[in-house]
Amino acid sequence: MRRLLVFMALLVSAVSFGQGRSAVVNISVSNMRSQPDYESSLENQVLMGRVVEVVDSSSYWRKVVAHAPEYTGWINVLALAPVADVEAYNAAAKYLCTAAHSNVFSAPSRRAGRICDLVQGDILRVAPGRSRHGFCRVLLPSGIAGWVPSGDVEEKGSYYARVRTSAHGIISSALQYVGVPYLWGGNSPNGFDCSGLVGLAYYMNGIQLPRNASQQVKLGTGLDVSGVADGDFSALEPGDLLFFGNRDTGRVTHVALYIGDGHIVHASQLVRVNSLRPGDADYYENSHRLLYGRRILGTPDADSRKIVIFASIN
Repeated sequence: MRRLLVFMALLVSAVSFGQGRSAVVNISVSNMRSQPDYESSLENQVLMGRVVEVVDSSSYWRKVVAHAPEYTGWINVLALAPVADVEAYNAAAKYLCTAAHSNVFSAPSRRAGRICDLVQGDILRVAPGRSRHGFCRVLLPSGIAGWVPSGDVEEKGSYYARVRTSAHGIISSALQYVGVPYLWGGNSPNGFDCSGLVGLAYYMNGIQLPRNASQQVKLGTGLDVSGVADGDFSALEPGDLLFFGNRDTGRVTHVALYIGDGHIVHASQLVRVNSLRPGDADYYENSHRLLYGRRILGTPDADSRKIVIFASIN
């Protein structure tokens, strides 16, 4: 009965707003499609707690503009909760889900009814009241209260004050998802595309990158990658981004994270580690398509894209 009431509350609130309004993503991972139709292509995913602007509507779909990173597409209305005061929402204390996967329960117990799931990067408001039995009380964007295991979330301000952006941290974040399936448009632990994996790894370490590889390649400092094909990696440092694509046109179609010693971690068919060194058993089959290398860490772009707590992009 409780789950039915929760669903009905979400349905009533979701259908009550249209274009020209702000909304907040209210499920762990909302799929953003090219058209208001489940058969249309998956373009992106927006995680729980992100504010979006509704610019159009069609039946049970809303065309929204998401920020940080910016993207426009269609999301089912049941994935959204209206927000009347965006400034107040942004200023509210929040938790960041730091576990790859978690759940929101109706009571401070893993045996309690599950309200919804969570993935790493999701954002929830801090609910009044103290932690109980190893659980934190949270508020979903819809206002529904629940409980999350304390070890799976951290107060967002404290998290980003504690995290020191480093190549080691970024690489560790990416490596934890080795074996996760590839998903076009995916940027969550449920499935990644190449730029989605890189984006979440950087986000969990304090830097917000653009959504697509074609945008990410414009950041940072360019690197000389001409020697990589011959096994010379002296120009590269762990944490650098390597971009692959069409050598005739220069069009970028893939991005990977350099982890050192001639190896990359990337989402290609699945999240995997490959070598760029010819002759290695795990040699990346498309290494010959390497176009560009970019260093983000230690550049002005890293500073300008540092995550600022309570800003509207969060």
